[in-house]
Amino acid sequence: MTGWDRTWPPGWHVEHVAVTTSTNAVLLADADRRPDRSVLAAGHQTQGRGRLGRSWTAPPGTAILGSVLLRPPAERVVSEISLVAGTAVAEAIEGAVALAVQVKWPNDVMLNRRKVAGILAEASDGAVVVGIGLNVNQERDQLPENTKVPVGSLFTIDGIKRERAPLLVSILERLERNYDAWIERGLNGVYDSLGSRDFLRGRRIELDGESGVGVKIDRDGRFLVDVGGEQRAVESGEILYER
Repeated sequence: MTGWDRTWPPGWHVEHVAVTTSTNAVLLADADRRPDRSVLAAGHQTQGRGRLGRSWTAPPGTAILGSVLLRPPAERVVSEISLVAGTAVAEAIEGAVALAVQVKWPNDVMLNRRKVAGILAEASDGAVVVGIGLNVNQERDQLPENTKVPVGSLFTIDGIKRERAPLLVSILERLERNYDAWIERGLNGVYDSLGSRDFLRGRRIELDGESGVGVKIDRDGRFLVDVGGEQRAVESGEILYER
């Protein structure tokens, strides 16, 4: 665990393990016994999960693979947490690479038009477990091919190998700020950063077999699409875009 024995941001309860099945699955199973803002990070996952039932894989020691346990107030819309966390991850990456980083609704983080991170939020009995997968040091042949969204890592973008623990510290610091702002003001609390990073805004997209143009992520966490001059609000699902 060299490199992971460090001082973490105050208020976070961080545990690092060499290998586990799925950090999301472990935190969900242990939610009743863990405090708010618990973090489980792993060097490797054998059953990593992505959105829509997909898997999330990475060679051991190359990515940030972790989950955060949160207990948001009942009045907040839990589905918005993916955007809150995605914005925090985008801000942390931007601080590391000094390049513009975007958020692709509802849960992807994009750098140079490639997906470098994904968010998976799962709710259970008043708790939400937010999984974060960030491709850090994978080389090109270690990344999946033939994906709907092109995949990259920080290394394939700028050729720099990075320690992962400092990146996780940066993510947690930004997540704390964004999450607290969201608790106080809803998505308005992070909208300046989120809205300016909207990857699908203005792009040609496909929605339920129809072509349209992305308008924006709105302040209720939906994505607005213009289809033939009619604006539609998408609350969930998958939007494909023209590369």
